[in-house]
Formats: sequence, C-alpha cells, structure tokens
Amino acid sequence: MGSLFSKSTTLRKNVRISDDEFVQLRDFIYEKSGIFVDVKRKYLFESRFSKRLGELGLTSFADYIKYLKFDRGEELKHLFELVTTNETSFCRDMKQLEAFRDNVLREKLDEHRKAGRLELNIWSAGCSSGEEPYTLAILLLETLRLETAKWKITITAVDLSDEMVKRAKAGVYGEYSFKTTPDSIRKRYFTKVPGGWKIRPEVQRLVKFRQMNLRDSSAVQGIPRSHIVFCRNVIIYFDEAMKRKVVQSFYDNLLPGGYLMVGHSESLHKISQTFKPLFQAGTIAYKKEQ
Repeated sequence: MGSLFSKSTTLRKNVRISDDEFVQLRDFIYEKSGIFVDVKRKYLFESRFSKRLGELGLTSFADYIKYLKFDRGEELKHLFELVTTNETSFCRDMKQLEAFRDNVLREKLDEHRKAGRLELNIWSAGCSSGEEPYTLAILLLETLRLETAKWKITITAVDLSDEMVKRAKAGVYGEYSFKTTPDSIRKRYFTKVPGGWKIRPEVQRLVKFRQMNLRDSSAVQGIPRSHIVFCRNVIIYFDEAMKRKVVQSFYDNLLPGGYLMVGHSESLHKISQTFKPLFQAGTIAYKKEQ
C-alpha cells in the first residue's frame, strides 16, 4: 500500500477546505475504506483533491462532498486513488523477506511435504501494483526450483485501488520498481518490453489479483483459507478499531499453524493477543496456533 499522501500532485491553485469540510470528508473516507486521516494532513487534502475538483467542474469541497454522497460509486475509485500513494518495489525489506524464507516458508514447505499435501495458499493484502505478491512468487520459485511443478501454489493479491490492480495484472514495471532488486532476479524473471520490464508467465500464473476493500467483511470471507498472510505497511493507516477488525479477519482466514507477516515497523502488540509472536532475525512472525 505504501505511504499515505507521500507525494503531492502538480496542481493549479489549491481549493481551500474548512475544518468542518475536512471532518466530513475524512469521516466519509473512513466509512468507505477504513483509512483514518489525521487532522495534521488537512493541507494535503487541498493539494491532492484540488485537481480532481477542477476536473469535475466543482469549486468547493462542500460541493465535492455532496457529489460523493449522491454518486453511484464511480467516484469512489478516484477517491481511493487520491487517499493512497503506492510506494513499493520488488524485493522490498529484503532482511524481512530472507527471515521469512529461512524460517516461516521453510517450516511450511517441510510441514506440507511430510503431510503429502503439496499446496500453499498465500494472501497478499494491500498488494498495490503487484510488486509484493510477485516478489513472493519469485521467492517460491527460487526456493522450490524444479520442485515447483509438483506444487499447487496460489497467491491471492488484493488492493483497495482498482487502478493498482489493473497495473498489477498488466505486470509491466519501470526502473523505479527495481530500486531494491538484484540484477540477477530482474534478468531471470522479467522480459524487456516497450515501457519497461514485464513479469514472466511462470511468475504471473502463481498470482491472482482482485480489487477488494478490507472493510468489506463479505468480500474478505471470499478469500481462500490461507497458510500465510502478508499485510505489510497497511494497518498503520487504520485507527485502532479498524486495525482490530482487519487483524481478526486475517486470524479467521488463516488455517491452524498459519502465519501473519506485517511490516517491519508494525506490531500487533496493542491490537491482538490471539497470535503467538515469534521473534526472528529481521522480523516478527505472528503464528495462529489453533
């Protein structure tokens, strides 16, 4: 998902937002997405939304709030684009990924081999433009090598933004997405195409993308039961109530013995006591014991 409002859009003159309008828009965003925007970021509403107001021919945030309330849902796609900035790259937080590979992934693969059940389901929640789930697919291919063909692997990747999901499905990336990626990985799993680098089919076939709001309980229940859930740098944008709701949905989705991986700067310490935290070099893995 990346950082909220980390970039500002090039604009004409910003439309000012009153305190009351800010609260109304903030509450609407929270109701629809679960994302909570602190009052300190009020000025960013002005910089991020002013261009959109101009495109709609609106001159005030009051008009935009009315427009949102009577819109049939199409404007929500634009709204979600405006409130999230998708800062991500392949092989991001490599220390955490290596700890995950050497501990959690190795444990689950060995466990499934012994049980004669060569199947692994991973849920990537807040997948942005696809770099994280494709990285996980590459990690599996690198780990399993020739054994991959024997396994049934499904990585279900979801994001709030329909536009990000479309980009992920297209699987074409510019140089910025590779800022944390070893050249050997790019050469092995990507093909140079006009406009960037395209993910190779053997990686792409492991990942299924869909647009989804983590606030939508019925949609969350439609995710296949998982052995591992990745949700990195997402829950930091929720308030305490939404954090608890989302983490509980991950717990319910996970199969017994499954793991939840959050961002290296995130913790479930004050959110949930249902997981067992396992401290590993480079990360904390949260295990569902029963």
